[in-house]
Amino acid sequence: MTNERRNFLKTAALGAGIIAAGSIAKAECAKAAKLPEILDQVNKDQGKQAQNMCGFAAPPIKNVRIAVIGLGNRGPNAVNRMAKLKGVTVVALCDLIRNRAEKCQQTLINLKQPKAKIFSGENGWKDLCKMEDLDLVYIVTPWRLHTPMAVYAMECGKHAAVDVPAATTVEECWQLVNTSERTKKHCMQLENCCYDNFEMMTLNMTRKGVFGEIVHAEAAYIHDLISLNTTGHYQGRWRLQQNLKRNGNLYPTHGLGPVSQCMNINRGDQYSYMTSMSSKDVNLGPAVKARLKNTPYAKSETFRGNMNTSIIKTANGNTIMVQHDVNSTRPYSRIHLLSGSKAMCRKYPIEMVAFTHRGGGKRGKELIPLKRKYEHPLYKRMGAVAKSLGGHGGMDGIMDARLIECLNNGAPLDQDVYDAAAWSVIAPLSEWSVANRSNSIDVPDFTRGAWKKNTPLAIVE
Repeated sequence: MTNERRNFLKTAALGAGIIAAGSIAKAECAKAAKLPEILDQVNKDQGKQAQNMCGFAAPPIKNVRIAVIGLGNRGPNAVNRMAKLKGVTVVALCDLIRNRAEKCQQTLINLKQPKAKIFSGENGWKDLCKMEDLDLVYIVTPWRLHTPMAVYAMECGKHAAVDVPAATTVEECWQLVNTSERTKKHCMQLENCCYDNFEMMTLNMTRKGVFGEIVHAEAAYIHDLISLNTTGHYQGRWRLQQNLKRNGNLYPTHGLGPVSQCMNINRGDQYSYMTSMSSKDVNLGPAVKARLKNTPYAKSETFRGNMNTSIIKTANGNTIMVQHDVNSTRPYSRIHLLSGSKAMCRKYPIEMVAFTHRGGGKRGKELIPLKRKYEHPLYKRMGAVAKSLGGHGGMDGIMDARLIECLNNGAPLDQDVYDAAAWSVIAPLSEWSVANRSNSIDVPDFTRGAWKKNTPLAIVE
């Protein structure tokens, strides 16, 4: 087959895929119009809680045998971090493209670790999950595969750690919850931003009452990804496809997770309902048409709006603003603002803490005494090791080290399946709200009422 013929077939297939995606999008819009009614029925069909996974402690695993699925962007770094930790052994590697798994195998060899089993191809991950000598499946694949892989892993008797967002639909969120409860297997969303230094410090400050009663929070994921989305960085440009057909707050968990822990979501409070609004797009569409003008992507007429702003009201009467913008020329920000009766804090654009009875906020060198006083004990204990492991300034390292520590000791995880579901479900709910003139929509209670008695996340000494 000539190169011209091969390229033509690839382009034709891609064009058919986009046309199909357009048809699917229309069908999804029709379904979305009835989402409140569907939600009511879905929530009624869930029945009683099979096992409260909040505070759940599985039997300790002296040496955690881990498999990593997805070795394109984040996977190789995860393999490198896990191979350097005590109490864990990488026993399996899997990617659609075998060469990627073989490169990570070489990482293990270089670190003088045992060779892992290699799986590849469309269904290699299923064979991996069936391994008997395996405890934890670590999933860092495109979003559409997160829930199917996590559910299959738990059904095969393995704990699951899944990249963000853990799910992309309401139904998938419930699948994760029900499977975790029934199998009594952990399902942790790999929300690394919960382990950044400032976020952990403000969680510690929250528990010590520094902010008083927190009534409002602001969170975001503002990150210019146009270049990555219009190149080959994401295999098959899967992330660009998400932004072509979905208009909403698609990636809420980086900002939402940390403030939700501070506000005791699922552990004394609960998301009640939300509303969402998107601006028009003035960046992504022109960039796609200019940079990908010879591909079917340039013919697309739908692009996610530049800025999405969502507002969540909690059962206790508090509010959370969540923003999402990966198309604008703006500085990176997750905001991380907590506003309480005694004080407030904000991380971006510059870290600060302000006490209402003292006037202006403390920042820069003025924050050093507060940071020393309220540094999270977990960060104090693991911070140096985490930075040596790397990954977003060390927060990936401390996340992985803490996950393995909990599994080694049979301790509850810092993030459970209810967090994974609640933080992730904001995306599909925001899509409905945007498509329906920003009408409000109820957020499912994935704990089935257990949030009223669940205890807040403890500060680990």
